[in-house]
Amino acid sequence: MSSAYLQCIEESCGRRQDANEDPHACAFCGGLLDVKYDFDPINPKQLRQTWRQRRLSDDPIDRSGVWRFRELVPFVDPGAKIVTLSEGFTPLVEAPRAGSWAGAVQLTIKHQGANLTGSFKDLGMTACITRALSRGVCWVACASTGNTSSSMAAYATRAGMKALLFVPFNQISAAKLAQALDFGALVVEVGDNFDAAFRLLLQVAPELGLYLVNSINPFRIEGQKTIVVEMLEQRGWLSPDYIVVPGGNLGNSSAIGKGLRELKDLGFIEKIPRLVIVQAAGASPFYETLRTGATDLLAVDAPHTEASAIRIGHPANWKKARRALDWVGGFCESVTDEEIAQAKCVLSQDGIACEPASAATLAGVYKLVQAGKIERNSDVVCVLTGHQLKDTDYIMRHRTAGKEGGQRIHVEAELNSLRRELQRALLEK
Repeated sequence: MSSAYLQCIEESCGRRQDANEDPHACAFCGGLLDVKYDFDPINPKQLRQTWRQRRLSDDPIDRSGVWRFRELVPFVDPGAKIVTLSEGFTPLVEAPRAGSWAGAVQLTIKHQGANLTGSFKDLGMTACITRALSRGVCWVACASTGNTSSSMAAYATRAGMKALLFVPFNQISAAKLAQALDFGALVVEVGDNFDAAFRLLLQVAPELGLYLVNSINPFRIEGQKTIVVEMLEQRGWLSPDYIVVPGGNLGNSSAIGKGLRELKDLGFIEKIPRLVIVQAAGASPFYETLRTGATDLLAVDAPHTEASAIRIGHPANWKKARRALDWVGGFCESVTDEEIAQAKCVLSQDGIACEPASAATLAGVYKLVQAGKIERNSDVVCVLTGHQLKDTDYIMRHRTAGKEGGQRIHVEAELNSLRRELQRALLEK
């Protein structure tokens, strides 16, 4: 049977540690940890068929887009209770108009907003909440720009746990906050950005015995890596040229890189796609670090962008993300809020909607094609991480007037007024 262990990612350390413990950092040097495996012999062809057959099963574990691929996440003891909300099974959708706009690329969208709480975080949360339940945890906690908090609250209440979340005061969308409250979480509004909230949570967590589910939790990364397993299965195991993801705390890009590396090592794919991470220009510490060749992270103390899900100045997983780019020959780009808004509008013309941070991917593809870093006619998959309704305030600010966006008019309840206003509005369209 395959077995799991923890290992420090720092080259100067790299020590193997017991997976039965629950550290979020190396016990020897404080570095980030990976969950790694001594896999049983794997027959890719046979396992692909097994995964496909499970799609017909009514077993709740098989209805999960994480646990259907459980041979790749074998850190759960046989017979352990799995905490699942049928996460995964998200669509892979062609986007011809957006692809043409971006520079004649063959564009498909892997939309993680179709998860039950509306974001990719569900894939990681089923993994780390399942882990927490097996450890007898009572309280789980996170700092969040919104999506982690709503996902954690949902899975915690599903598992019979209590959820504590730290959010920056008045800096996350009301929709995301409402989700967490609706699931019964205790919400602490503290500081003016994610990084301040996260720093304070790290300080108090040991004192209160809290189980952290932020992406420094290596078991969360295990759930999120299955995004690429499902994506490649949907593509008949043919790798695209590029996979493009938004970059905030960089856990998702780290997970995708890890998933691709394991699929290649285990013989599921021959070609590894190049991974592209796109950050918002006002919150682009990782991009600036790579652009300048700096050894240490060039953190941003006051990150600013309307794409609140990636408004992070001190990404905890930057070393894992840099390693992922090294593995797959990837790179990073940054885009302005104006470029994000334009890309979001273009996606909507294909009937595809998302929260602002997700649209950074398409904005990045456009910019990179123009710069010659992504070739025209390339096969590109953009990962959209959050649902359109995660940030309705953004939509109301940007899309209520003009020929490209929706138009909102107020009309008196009188027929002639209605005719007059409709004629004017239809002519403008």
